[in-house]
Amino acid sequence: MADTAALSLTPAPQALPPPPTAYRWLVLVIVSLAMFGNYYVYDCLNPLEELLNKDLGIDAERFGLLFSAYSLPNLAMLLVSGVFIDRVGAHRATAIFATICLVGAGLTAISGHYGYGMMLAGRCCFGLGAESLIVAVTAGIARWFKGKELSFAFGLNLTIARLGSFAADWSPRWAKGAFDTWQGPLLIALAFAAVSLVTAIAYWAIERHGSRRYDLGAAGETDKIEFKAILSFGRTYWFVVALCVTFYAAIFPFRSFAVKFFQTVHGTSLEGAGALNSSLILGSMIFTPLFGLLVDNVGRRATLMVVGTLLLVPNYLLLMNTSLTPWLPMVLMGVAFSLVPAVMWPAVAYLVPERNVGTALGVMTMFQQIGMMLVPWLIGRVNARHVTDAGADYMPMMLIFTGLVAVGIAFSLLLWKAERGPNARGLETLTTRGSEAPRTEAEKAA
Repeated sequence: MADTAALSLTPAPQALPPPPTAYRWLVLVIVSLAMFGNYYVYDCLNPLEELLNKDLGIDAERFGLLFSAYSLPNLAMLLVSGVFIDRVGAHRATAIFATICLVGAGLTAISGHYGYGMMLAGRCCFGLGAESLIVAVTAGIARWFKGKELSFAFGLNLTIARLGSFAADWSPRWAKGAFDTWQGPLLIALAFAAVSLVTAIAYWAIERHGSRRYDLGAAGETDKIEFKAILSFGRTYWFVVALCVTFYAAIFPFRSFAVKFFQTVHGTSLEGAGALNSSLILGSMIFTPLFGLLVDNVGRRATLMVVGTLLLVPNYLLLMNTSLTPWLPMVLMGVAFSLVPAVMWPAVAYLVPERNVGTALGVMTMFQQIGMMLVPWLIGRVNARHVTDAGADYMPMMLIFTGLVAVGIAFSLLLWKAERGPNARGLETLTTRGSEAPRTEAEKAA
């Protein structure tokens, strides 16, 4: 009784208030700038296919392998990094991964003096940090915006991040002098990697300050890979993962080879080809936040993923028609590239327990990287055979991309069907993270 009485006299700890709106949006801008540099470094190679071939003798297949090398380390790393993020916190993880990105960009920038193997190693090192950085940022945004404009916040994050891709596509215009040699554009990319690290460190400092003053929810509760939890995520989560793999495998490898495609098939200049390639990014920058806002207000996430995937179907084959302007299919691809990611990535926060969000995002991105590793190599190998001095036949490349989209449509329809059944997880409703969808029986058991 004495102990109980003593405890009753101890004042309860005062609950922390939620973070103010301005503070949350400041965090969003900071982490998005970290991703801006990340996206620039990834896409800085897009305008360099011809220059790398001329200066360093890198053919289409080896050019594709540079993108495959980016994805290779993530086949195992992303599963570990997701748990690492859950354990140490998104703010610390972001700074650590941004440091790895900077090292990778530096190795790539000096690689031409040491051989193609060094360039592969640099891209591999960059990929080791870059995809994990994206997972860390996504987990951080999910923590700051859970139940509060999550899809809209993620849309704005992608808009700022994709400015990096847009800047890389336009670099032959605004940094024309740097394209005299292969190394100039890569040194610019190194500078953007440094900006990414600086903003990642700023995010670390801001979250340390905010976590002492505001209620940000639970973090750092996972200290091991919970294979049982992964297996219990449910089929809806795995349909989203499968859609993610096919969707991104059809988009990013196309962008990697698109600049030379536009120069060869449509007769555009390097600057014009970069502008065409950037139209996909520009469309996504405009529409992604709007689609995020739409989803936050109407739900229908599974339906919108079907619609976005269907938008991709005709575009690759339309681009082969030289009598039509390539701008229209590129803009349609940009709309699809806005809609699907704006819905798909935030959906993970609704499908798994909060303590496993980092792990779930890591697993999803790991599978995404399987497609991102295999498809660029495959396209490079196909183009090395069909795009030669004797003739340039890009139809095999376009058929591969169209086939990937068809598989993505199948998984999006399976997702839509599952969300209309008795075990729906709430993707079609206005369910928020603070009011979770019903759990599957496997998740209840876990």
